[in-house]
Amino acid sequence: MRVPLEQIIEGCKRGNRRAQRQLYERFAPAMYALCRRYVRDEQVAEDLVAEGFYKALTRLDQYEGSGNFEGWLRRIFVNEALMYLRKQRMRWQSPDEVPASELSDRPAAESQLAAAEILALLDELPPGYRTVFNLYAIEGFKHREIADLLGISINTSKSQLLLARKKLQELLAKRYGYER
Repeated sequence: MRVPLEQIIEGCKRGNRRAQRQLYERFAPAMYALCRRYVRDEQVAEDLVAEGFYKALTRLDQYEGSGNFEGWLRRIFVNEALMYLRKQRMRWQSPDEVPASELSDRPAAESQLAAAEILALLDELPPGYRTVFNLYAIEGFKHREIADLLGISINTSKSQLLLARKKLQELLAKRYGYER
């Protein structure tokens, strides 16, 4: 029988190790996948998962029980991944010239790709492209939010997304042998 999430959370708040393990086992695979989308190195992703769960468990009193717990948890893990990338002094690859007309918010390439294909190809993207693509296309952030989170301009966010889309299209064309 699966223990209700509310019961696990309450056990974690009381410091119950069994409840902490249940929380970890329930969410670790999804949080690892989230971290892995941001970083190439599997060991780093595992470290981010450990750090994320430590932060979640020590800040569990901040979760008020309203809203989606997994969304609250995901936010912690996204922030962990972003903090790691900042510490690595991730460099933003700026395009020579990207016409403003190409920097729109409309979904394009990512809406046409299957999720499994995207995840398989993300490792081949430069860190800046991968980070913005994850935040925008997968996590659902807007460019203004991405700019604030990463300390970049909105146009840099838009150009990174545009370049990520183009790179993904090139990778798919190369991998599956079709012309764009």
